[in-house]
Amino acid sequence: MRVLSSLVCLGLACLAAPVSAQPTPPVSVTGGQISGSDNGEVRTWFGVPFAAPPVGDLRWKAPQPVVPWQGVKAVTAFSPACRQTVPWISNPQSEDCLYLNIWAPEKAEKLPVIVWIHGGGYFGGTGAQPLYDGTRLTKKGVIVVTINYRLGVFGFLATPELTAESPDHASGNQGILDQIAALQWVKANIAAFGGDPDRVTLMGESAGANSVAVLIASPAAKGLFQRAIAESGNYSVPLDASENARADHKTAEAEGQAFLKAQGAATIADLRHMDADILIRQKWSPRVIVDGQVLREDMTTTYRHHRQNDVPILVGWNADEGKDLAPEILGTGDFTAASHEALVAKLLGHAPSDALLAAYPGRTDAQAHAAINQLTTDWWGWRMWYWTSLQVKNGQSKPYLYYFVHSPTKPATPCGYGCQAGHGAEIQYVFDQLDKDPRPWSAEDRQLADQLATYWTNFARSGDPNSANLPEWKAFDGSNASVFRIATDEEIKRRGKLPDFSLFKQ
Repeated sequence: MRVLSSLVCLGLACLAAPVSAQPTPPVSVTGGQISGSDNGEVRTWFGVPFAAPPVGDLRWKAPQPVVPWQGVKAVTAFSPACRQTVPWISNPQSEDCLYLNIWAPEKAEKLPVIVWIHGGGYFGGTGAQPLYDGTRLTKKGVIVVTINYRLGVFGFLATPELTAESPDHASGNQGILDQIAALQWVKANIAAFGGDPDRVTLMGESAGANSVAVLIASPAAKGLFQRAIAESGNYSVPLDASENARADHKTAEAEGQAFLKAQGAATIADLRHMDADILIRQKWSPRVIVDGQVLREDMTTTYRHHRQNDVPILVGWNADEGKDLAPEILGTGDFTAASHEALVAKLLGHAPSDALLAAYPGRTDAQAHAAINQLTTDWWGWRMWYWTSLQVKNGQSKPYLYYFVHSPTKPATPCGYGCQAGHGAEIQYVFDQLDKDPRPWSAEDRQLADQLATYWTNFARSGDPNSANLPEWKAFDGSNASVFRIATDEEIKRRGKLPDFSLFKQ
């Protein structure tokens, strides 16, 4: 991709002067009437309930219908985040967290809708994070919706007793069911905000992108969206049958039963009466399971039998994911020559080939550390490439695949997570929200943010990211030449080469 030479506007200079917010006219939605805020350019509705509070006897149940209210509910402030213990979310938290947020331009009418699913490994995050502010995207003619969903043990607990309560599916995917409930709410209500319920784009990053993959594979989400964007995430759905063990619901139920007993609870009712502060601090690794309804099978089987929700997809990964993801996935940052082959096998899920070890050698500790980081990046990219290839071979809708190589301007203070083209580095560009981070952004950074926001909103509008004023983005056809590099020309020359994905084929 070539950065355009002329800039239309730079940063805060593009924004209009602040306008005092006024209440919006009442809008009728499921449950009653609501009123948000109107600043003269953008209307917002924050903290809109899309399901009943999942508390008390509803803890771990599938989301239930919204509880109706009387009068006009003011929805001008974000709801609490779902319960979690991550250090990077300082928002108030509550189990009562199934709310969504809406940004819409003035006089919206039949506009495409983007529904953002936040990342955070299924154990952290919220739809209210500053980088997810939809204001700049609405200026490109879309409506933006961000959602919360249950996390950690509250969103991904399976036990035999919970499964018996849910005759249509095995337990364990409560957080994904929340996402489906939010999409159902959007389908039923977004027209009242000027949105087109037949032009809904799913969009997510990391665990949010994992969720997009799940929902594309899920019969429970059929008809709830017409396009999908997944940024740096395709791990929740097993790629093929060799990965099915980690999504097995019987194994998940056994782990859930062990969790229940470790808390001294005899039944799920006992666990429902325990304090959330106790439960949230117990060790738990949330994951999506094959439950028969939300997720039926591995991705390869789904696509080969044409059972996916066949919509245009735009997916990709970043050039420095491994620095952030390798310690999380492998559970250690101790990447040494002695442990190298074992860690490579753990990452891949099988013994590595000689050719792969030769491509990612670990003869010294320094070499092993660098190799694990690069391998994790390339393996993460392989999963996105493989997914898109399945759509090429077994779908009717066009797929678009990107490789985000651009290194953002460095911050004034040392960068920790997501540095360079690290995990999540593209988000601030996609939402065109560079000014949420007070870096000395370059003209190239700002132009790239405007370009990516335009590509993404074009895709939401038509299923094709292209427009006349942007470099052409060809649909992916299975060739490396059709992978769209997001970078300057110099960055593409320096490190835009794709990995040898044949090394990952078993």
